[in-house]
Amino acid sequence: MTRNTQAFDHWIRTRFVELNSQLEVLYAQQPDRANVVGIGDELKLQLEHEGRELIVSLLAEGNTDEGFDHAFDLLGNVGLYMAACRRHEITEPSRETTSPLVEASALAMHIGASIGVTPRFATAHLTTHNRAKQGVYKRFTNLDAEKLFVDYNTKGILAYKRAADALLKIQPLGIDHPIAYDLLLVAKRALRDVIDSNKVLFQQLDADDFFYCVRPYYKPYRVGSQVYRGANAGDFAGINVIDMLLGLCAANEPEYSQMLVDKFLYMMPEDQSILRDCMRRNSFMDELLNMTHLNHQSWYQQNVKLFLEVCKLHGETAIQHHNQLVTKYIANPSIKLQQPHLEKVTASGPPLPVLLNSLEQLRDRRAARKRDDINTRFADVATLKASLEVC
Repeated sequence: MTRNTQAFDHWIRTRFVELNSQLEVLYAQQPDRANVVGIGDELKLQLEHEGRELIVSLLAEGNTDEGFDHAFDLLGNVGLYMAACRRHEITEPSRETTSPLVEASALAMHIGASIGVTPRFATAHLTTHNRAKQGVYKRFTNLDAEKLFVDYNTKGILAYKRAADALLKIQPLGIDHPIAYDLLLVAKRALRDVIDSNKVLFQQLDADDFFYCVRPYYKPYRVGSQVYRGANAGDFAGINVIDMLLGLCAANEPEYSQMLVDKFLYMMPEDQSILRDCMRRNSFMDELLNMTHLNHQSWYQQNVKLFLEVCKLHGETAIQHHNQLVTKYIANPSIKLQQPHLEKVTASGPPLPVLLNSLEQLRDRRAARKRDDINTRFADVATLKASLEVC
């Protein structure tokens, strides 16, 4: 890590957090918590100026070729700075055709293109690839709500990854292999961990603090002339690996494949590779449906029963996420917003009703619910259940 990189990283971990936190305190004192215009302008100027000075030195330094990890970490720091400027409306995509953060945009595009990821901060920068120093990892603010959100997001993502890794290990063995049972058991326990982790988050995270002080840092912002959507907690391969290997979602369904295309560059390169490989594989559900005539065999009874339990748990995580997180922390607080703020509420880009509809469809695919307007595996799950009952 060069001296300029170290200086910027130190600023992100200290002064940057202080400035954002001070601004959040000022916003919280307003009758309209969503309004940031005309509030803390001196602090905003300090944030923009101090960050720009450090980035100018980094841009002049050029490509130091220190490897992916250092480049990705630096991209995250630049992205956090740009996201904070967007949160405080120092920049605002709807009023600009190109980002006024010229140096930051240039550095972000340089790094992003060189390592094959989107040129903005991604979920991994704050969760799975967020290195701590003396026990403290990078954050936007020192607010308890943000720490709680990042902590439990990280726990949930790592649990999903454990489940996905276990399912991937079944592929070369076959779903009818005796050891597939042990791997399905690992996936089951990991998905239970997701549910337990989310439950704690939903119980402890204040909805207003999240909506007004945490989520705004995840809004879309411009890098150069292009607007990039906000970071999303689902921007990793694991959850989609589970979707497709279980067979609850399919890569050849237009809506689902569009979601995969949209998230590729927001993931780590190794996740991109895993997901591409998974998209061309047959699902375990399809394989088991072709084996129902073997339902009298003991392996079938054991593996299919556990497979269906894993499917059910994956559906429960989707239901939990939509019915609690999305409803409590996004949809309900949005009802109180004034119209100018409502248009800017989603981190994923589309208007809130469009986003909620797409998330509802994804929930029902993962839960294999019966629907007439979209494809789900409701009937196929019923077939597998019946094959266990008749034996």
